[in-house]
Amino acid sequence: MSTVNEAPAAQRATRRKDVRRLHRVVIRFAGDSGDGMQLTGDRFTSQTASFGNDLSTLPNFPAEIRAPAGTLPGVSSFQLHFADHDILTPGDAPDVLVAMNPAALRANIADVPRGAEVIVDTDEFTPRAMTKAGYATSPLEDGSLDGYRTHPVPLTTLTVQALKEFDLTRKEAERSKNMFALGLLSWMYHRPAEGTEKFLRSKFAKRPDIAAANIAAFRAGWNFGETTEDFAVSYEVAPAAQAFPAGVYRNISGNLALSYGLVAASRQADLPLFLGSYPITPASDILHELSKHKNFGVRTFQAEDEIAGIGAALGAAFGGSLAVTTTSGPGVALKSETIGLAVSLELPLLIVDIQRGGPSTGLPTRTEQADLLQAMYGRNGEAPVPIVAPRTPADCFDAALEAARIALAYRTPVFLLSDGYLANGSEPWRVPDAGRLPDLRTQFAQHPNHTLADGTEVFWPYKRDPRTLARPWAIPGTPGLEHRIGGIEKQDGTGNISYDPANHDFMVRTRQAKIDGIDVPDLEVDDPHAARTLVLGWGSTYGPITAAVRTLRTAGTPIAQAHLRHLNPFPQNLGEILRRYDKVIVPEMNLGQLATLIRAKYLVDAHSHNQVNGMPFKAEQLATALKETVNG
Repeated sequence: MSTVNEAPAAQRATRRKDVRRLHRVVIRFAGDSGDGMQLTGDRFTSQTASFGNDLSTLPNFPAEIRAPAGTLPGVSSFQLHFADHDILTPGDAPDVLVAMNPAALRANIADVPRGAEVIVDTDEFTPRAMTKAGYATSPLEDGSLDGYRTHPVPLTTLTVQALKEFDLTRKEAERSKNMFALGLLSWMYHRPAEGTEKFLRSKFAKRPDIAAANIAAFRAGWNFGETTEDFAVSYEVAPAAQAFPAGVYRNISGNLALSYGLVAASRQADLPLFLGSYPITPASDILHELSKHKNFGVRTFQAEDEIAGIGAALGAAFGGSLAVTTTSGPGVALKSETIGLAVSLELPLLIVDIQRGGPSTGLPTRTEQADLLQAMYGRNGEAPVPIVAPRTPADCFDAALEAARIALAYRTPVFLLSDGYLANGSEPWRVPDAGRLPDLRTQFAQHPNHTLADGTEVFWPYKRDPRTLARPWAIPGTPGLEHRIGGIEKQDGTGNISYDPANHDFMVRTRQAKIDGIDVPDLEVDDPHAARTLVLGWGSTYGPITAAVRTLRTAGTPIAQAHLRHLNPFPQNLGEILRRYDKVIVPEMNLGQLATLIRAKYLVDAHSHNQVNGMPFKAEQLATALKETVNG
């Protein structure tokens, strides 16, 4: 047996135990919010991405910064689904549950199917800890886990023993037990170890003793798997070679992809990027990421509140920047007056709403799609705003570019509706060729654009492009282009204050026509079997809907699928598509907001399938619901 400081034994002798080939696996790491489950999941995900599997993740953590240790509200988990083929969701149920304490086991065991593997840290199953989690008797002894392949492992004790040669207190040594668990799972599924060890050396570069201890714990976990008799089998999941077109890939979360998309948009527009934001879960990661990219001309401003954040962003738009503000649903409510001002001023502004459970503070760390009607109508007066929604974490990159295209070309604020599921989830992303990104450059006004009856040349700030109806974008300080701005209604063309009823009617209708006339691609329908039922989705429901549709088609049920990226305006062919089908089903993580819009605009009796429990749809449950509607 190797010592804990040697390279993992499984890298030298992985064939000493039985190795089984699997096509897909779902693993969930669960523990106290201080047990490092998100870090453990992130590292296993990175290993899996570097190995070449397709993957999808679902982090799940409490809203409290530090919930009471050992309690159900304090449980944090990270679920990863990886496969040798293309997949769409983080999985409905874990094949492997790693439970670091009784609360983690109790909070998650209901999701684990019988026959699955359950790994528990037996050191944590003390009478006090079990009582705190609500267990009257020990689940390790009362037979409640008999239906599972249970592996009782003294993770804490083994970790402390592995680190006894280090000058660490017991508490400090215990903190590395998540790395022991990571090493064990990495052995079980033949994950590469080099990346994790490199990561640990980098993360703890200023504390090389802590780095060495974590690496030792990781190797000890790997070697434990290789040598213990309790784990007689390891598993291989081959790379998903057929799932990806040739290219360079990396694992990416939705918020990171969105951040990169905003930077790319600013470069393609040849404009500085300005972010005016106030921290709010789950949007804060975008502020954190963009603050790292000053070398790309990015300026980030953490304001004192939501109103100041969007006010600064709108000012930056007036000054000629690609302006962005990021928030979640409660922040959108606070920003609504300034969004209305941006509609009136007709300036490009991106409002990024990473939706979460509501109303009010709601569920800060859970997901929902319930801000659609707020984005559509949540302002006083007639204040239309385009809406774009990404469908996967990687798609957030392209959605950011598309939202920027619309904002710049049509001089309008644009909503980008992501959500917590996309923001925190991750998947492989093909790094795009920068030379193939869209050209988003726009021309600032440089000269007078109107001639008065007496021949005088003047600048009219509301004289519109006949194709897009966009007004000219004049940078403050440009000689001869001085003009008035503000929230009071403008006179057509001149931009002067106007209370004339006919002018107001004309301006309201013109602003609406500008949004209605935005050029968006036609909606594509996936319908290989001439189905009579269409499933219509938007946003992050894409993965569960597509997985459910695949299941139904495999079982012989013909069903069509279409997914909306543009929610305002809708694609021009949407009405014609809806009229082709006898039934239209709209699954949403709200109480039927898109279905309401579809019914109102197209007079189609759309069937809603709704869920508002803070979690994404499970593909199997959705497939069952869709089948019942098809056959009903």
